[in-house]
Amino acid sequence: MRLSKFLLLCGSLVFSHAAAAADLPQRWVSSGGSLSEWVVRLGGEGKLVGVDTTSLHPQSLRKLPSIGYQRALSAEGVLSLRPDILIGSEEMGPPPVIEQIKAAGIRIEALSAKPDLDTLERNVLRLGELLGTPEQAREQMTAYRQDLQRQADWVAQAQKRQAPPRVLMLLGHAGSNVMAAGKDSLAVWLIEHAGGESRTEHSGYKPISNEALLAMDPQVVIFADRSLHGEEARKALLQQNPVLQQTSAARDGRLLTLDPTLLVGGLGPRLPEGLAELSAAFYPSEQALTAKLDR
Repeated sequence: MRLSKFLLLCGSLVFSHAAAAADLPQRWVSSGGSLSEWVVRLGGEGKLVGVDTTSLHPQSLRKLPSIGYQRALSAEGVLSLRPDILIGSEEMGPPPVIEQIKAAGIRIEALSAKPDLDTLERNVLRLGELLGTPEQAREQMTAYRQDLQRQADWVAQAQKRQAPPRVLMLLGHAGSNVMAAGKDSLAVWLIEHAGGESRTEHSGYKPISNEALLAMDPQVVIFADRSLHGEEARKALLQQNPVLQQTSAARDGRLLTLDPTLLVGGLGPRLPEGLAELSAAFYPSEQALTAKLDR
């Protein structure tokens, strides 16, 4: 009798677990590179049926159908994939498209892109719930916090021997006007956590005048271009913005390029490695935590 009750209980638990798993969304569309990377990191790549154009890592995501740029999504593109859920940051849009997708019965999960650890932890734990991998999400966040603590300790030691460099991050396409990263942006979060000092006064991303650029005289300039990389991006940046030649950064050869997908959708899983690479470039005389950034 006891054995029968035990088997009945086990069967009930298995059935409950299977039912709970079946209730989770199985067909996912993701908008925002960092969020897509977290879905993969938490074991959900097999559930992705479409991603936006900023979701380029890992490379396997590039084979999935595209739903357009995260701020200019295509309702038809999303609906054609018959997803159970669309996830993205509050940056995704435009709003009428999001409302159209919602009206079609697609679940929308909009997560904050605010660059801080508490926000990231809420996002990752929420993704873990939706994917059915809550324990993996907790483990990932524990490891992430440990990585950032090691980074902070490294920066603190480096700054005992060298003052923080003045750093400016510029975003744009080759041949277009660049935008300078300002307060409350993920770009400035990266600069500061890598041990640099940002002196821009504006918030978000805005054009910067030649006068302001020269007055700031950055010692390091980081450029994130969605179409060009490495030396090609550096040459295009200087050609389009010749005033940069008069900065300390250009004279000392400290013009760095950065993968722009690190700046989309909030703090992503590759950021600790990106921070360590930037720190190595900011403090070249220190023993790096990881390989130096391409310079």
